[in-house]
Amino acid sequence: MSQYNKMAARQRKWMFYLLAIFVLGAGFTPYLRISLGLLLGSIISFYNLWLLQTKISDFSEAVSKKEKPRGIGTVSRFAAAALAVIIALRFDEYFHMIAVLLGLMTSYIVIMIDFVVFKNKD
Repeated sequence: MSQYNKMAARQRKWMFYLLAIFVLGAGFTPYLRISLGLLLGSIISFYNLWLLQTKISDFSEAVSKKEKPRGIGTVSRFAAAALAVIIALRFDEYFHMIAVLLGLMTSYIVIMIDFVVFKNKD
């Protein structure tokens, strides 16, 4: 397994742990709107992380084969984030908007923490 594949799998695993924590927060804390907002944002963030990792893998494979690489899916990731915001605005009695925005940033926080912790390992 390549270094990139190990990193991608590790980041997805950390995102699953965070999603589980947010589900527990929605089930067992009195802060339902905040927990659901974090959960919604993190689900979209996890989708964006998976999409980015897939596109980067395809991009690097195309470059190594000396083919013309396709894009990395920026528009689709922005559209997914916009969808999360639209859902939070439409159902504002269930989702806290700031929590949704913080949830959308969780994959980037996971990427930064992963870089800091594992930059000299493996």
